[in-house]
Amino acid sequence: MIKVEFFGTDPIYGFHIMGHSDMNPEGPEVLCAAVSSAAYMTANTVTDVIGLKPILLNKDGNMYLKVKTEQEAKTCRVLFDGLRLHLSEIAQDYPKYLKVKHSEV
Repeated sequence: MIKVEFFGTDPIYGFHIMGHSDMNPEGPEVLCAAVSSAAYMTANTVTDVIGLKPILLNKDGNMYLKVKTEQEAKTCRVLFDGLRLHLSEIAQDYPKYLKVKHSEV
C-alpha cells in the first residue's frame, strides 16, 4: 500500500509518500507511476521553479518534502493543495492500495 501523509492543513507544509501499491505484481505499476509522477512534479516545482530549498529526501519509493517556514508553505499553498486533492481523488478509486492522511505540523 502507498501511504501519503500531508503535514498541516492550512497551510500544508509538505508531504511524505511511502511504499508501493503492489496492485499488479506481475506487470506495470500504473498506480505507483501516477503517484510518483505527481510527487516529482510537485518536488521539482518547489525546488526548480519556485526556487525553495525544502527538506527533501527521496529513496526507494519513499519521498519526504517539507518546507521550513510558514511563508514558504503559503508560497506553495496552491501546489500542495493540488497534490492533496489529486492523490485524495485517486485514493477514492483505489482505497486498498492508496491511503492519504493529514497530520499537524
